[in-house]
Formats: sequence, structure tokens, C-alpha cells
Amino acid sequence: MAKLSTWLSIKDLGEIYGISSLNCGRTLQKQGWRDRHGRPTPSAIKAGAACNQLPRNPQNSSLWNAKVCKAFFEKTGHQPISRKLQVEQWAALLNALEKGSPSIDATAEDMAKDLPKELIKEVNIELTQQGCNFQIIKPNSTNF
Repeated sequence: MAKLSTWLSIKDLGEIYGISSLNCGRTLQKQGWRDRHGRPTPSAIKAGAACNQLPRNPQNSSLWNAKVCKAFFEKTGHQPISRKLQVEQWAALLNALEKGSPSIDATAEDMAKDLPKELIKEVNIELTQQGCNFQIIKPNSTNF
């Protein structure tokens, strides 16, 4: 059984390719699969790329078929990023935020809220290896 669900939020679909939900939405809109209001077009639904019939995600937005969208994203030059690279990038970002900068308002704690839960343990290990004292605490649990 596949580890990832076939039906994903636009945020989760973008994470596969290392892009924001905004860029993911723009890419789908260029394909003609998303309208200017962020809803799937009839052609996206007909292609099986999107669905409004499934239970909605927590943001109550449409769900996208990762398998159907894969060919299009890769055709437009997007490549899935590896889990190792995701972990390294998150750890580098959180480490830099923990050190602080007068020009950045965000804190490591703020950004950690956007970290996919399945990466928390690995990012904490990477942060420790980078010599950073910051650790992400999973909601409603103790630290790893």
C-alpha cells in the first residue's frame, strides 16, 4: 500500500515538489485545472485530477489526485524532492530562525507549525547534528 494518499490538499501536493500551495495553485491554473477562485475546473474533474465529492480536508478545500497531477507537474519541470532534502532544508531554516535576525519577524516556533508531522523526528535529529538546541515538540506529546 502506498505511503501517501492519492487524494491530497493543494498544500500537500505542493510539498511533494517543494513548492508552496500558492505556486501549486498557479501551476494547476495554467493547466486549466483550477479557476481564479481556487476551485477545480470541470476539465480537472473530468481528468480525475480533482474531486469535490470526497470528504474535504481540514481547510475545506478541494482534493487533488497526486497520481494524475504527477505527469503534469513533471512535464512542467517540477520534480519530487527527496525526504532527506526536505529534512535538511527544514532543519537549516529552523536553525537559522533560532539564531535570529533583526530583519526576520518569524520565529522557529512559528515556522515549525508548518512542518509536516511525519518529518518531526528526523528534523529534530538533524537539528541536533547541526548543533542547534531548538527541538520541535509534537502537539499533545513530549519531545522525541
